[in-house]
Amino acid sequence: MQSLARITSFLFGDPRRASLEHRLFNTISLLIATANTGGALRYLDFKNQLSLFLLHLLSGILFLIFYYCSRFKNAYRFLYWPFVLLIVVFLFANILDNAGSLGGAHYYLIPALVIAVVLSAKARNTAIAILLFATMSVALLMIERHHSSWITPQASDEERLTDVLINLVFAQIFAGILVMVLSRNLNEERKKSDRLLLNVLPESIAEELKRRDRVEPLHYADVSVLFTDFVGFTRIAEGLNCEILIEELDNCFRQFDQIAKRHNLEKIKTIGDAYMAAGGLPAVNRTHAIDCVRAALEIEQYMEEMAKKKAAENQPYWQVRIGIHTGHLVAGVIGQEKFSYDVWGDTVNTASRMESSGAAGRVNISSETYERVKNFFECEHRGKIYAKNKGEIDMYFVRGIRPEMVRPDKTPNEKFFEEYGRVQESGVRSEESEG
Repeated sequence: MQSLARITSFLFGDPRRASLEHRLFNTISLLIATANTGGALRYLDFKNQLSLFLLHLLSGILFLIFYYCSRFKNAYRFLYWPFVLLIVVFLFANILDNAGSLGGAHYYLIPALVIAVVLSAKARNTAIAILLFATMSVALLMIERHHSSWITPQASDEERLTDVLINLVFAQIFAGILVMVLSRNLNEERKKSDRLLLNVLPESIAEELKRRDRVEPLHYADVSVLFTDFVGFTRIAEGLNCEILIEELDNCFRQFDQIAKRHNLEKIKTIGDAYMAAGGLPAVNRTHAIDCVRAALEIEQYMEEMAKKKAAENQPYWQVRIGIHTGHLVAGVIGQEKFSYDVWGDTVNTASRMESSGAAGRVNISSETYERVKNFFECEHRGKIYAKNKGEIDMYFVRGIRPEMVRPDKTPNEKFFEEYGRVQESGVRSEESEG
């Protein structure tokens, strides 16, 4: 499958870089070039068919040149009308040389018009293309009626029927391939759009937005919010050029994204050098506080390893402060342009204060979060700490997973997951009773 995808990308353009219109032009021009060049061969066995042989061969070569200019010179936007006019001239001459409406060449008018409409990037081009093909059809019938000598008849009824059969079948095959190519490219484009949308919104929210063009804000009674912030970011950033700074930040946030996904958290956003994620939404669960703390400890471990690596290379490094709070909030999508999934409420503000009131290389949690995770993690009570605009709040530093729940390599053991499963199961029973 990967080999086929590489071949397809080489022939028609990489879906990640080439637009839908560009890929369609490449595909259709190569398809017609192959069909016309191959179609020239069927006229080698017929007597007095040199004109049809040359018509198919030369047009096939021209379509191949169009394909080359589009695929490798990126000139497809300027080739639309030369491409459409070449199709019209080829079909017009082919029909006249194939017994007019008594032959089978006119069957190609319909897929040809479909090609012209599909490749058209503007409504004006579409209207002109439809008018052009309609005019050609009328002109062919008028020639057949008033200038029948211009039309080359078939040598016999048997030859005519054979030509009709071959052209009808081939036109159907060509139309089928055309529809397949179009649907495949449209599906590829849809998948690309869906991937982009899912990079911005949770899957359930994206589906609701596609169905209704809006998302109702929802109240969540119990979620956990995680904030991170880099200590000394401004000082270190002053000594780095912009490219290196963004690359370093991107590497960290990519790692945070993977950790958040691994622990069933929803990334909300980044604000400068701050990172925000939440557990327990949009899909409600009862393990969100545990998930947030596990993710926080993994982020802390990653940053410690990065600090050691940077120190060994005599390079500046960042430390991270992490804060977590559990409570209720409202989540949803507001606005119509450049929308994003966001959360609002006092829980968000308090989680931010947990981060700013913490310490470098430590995970700082509120008493609300502590009550939900104390059976899983060793925590150090800091007492009541003043937080800006919040007054004094009970805070705890998370030291790590409780000794009886951790393996020698510091990963959770069976007992941890047994307790985790009970918490998870209690949430399921609670939801069933509520239902």
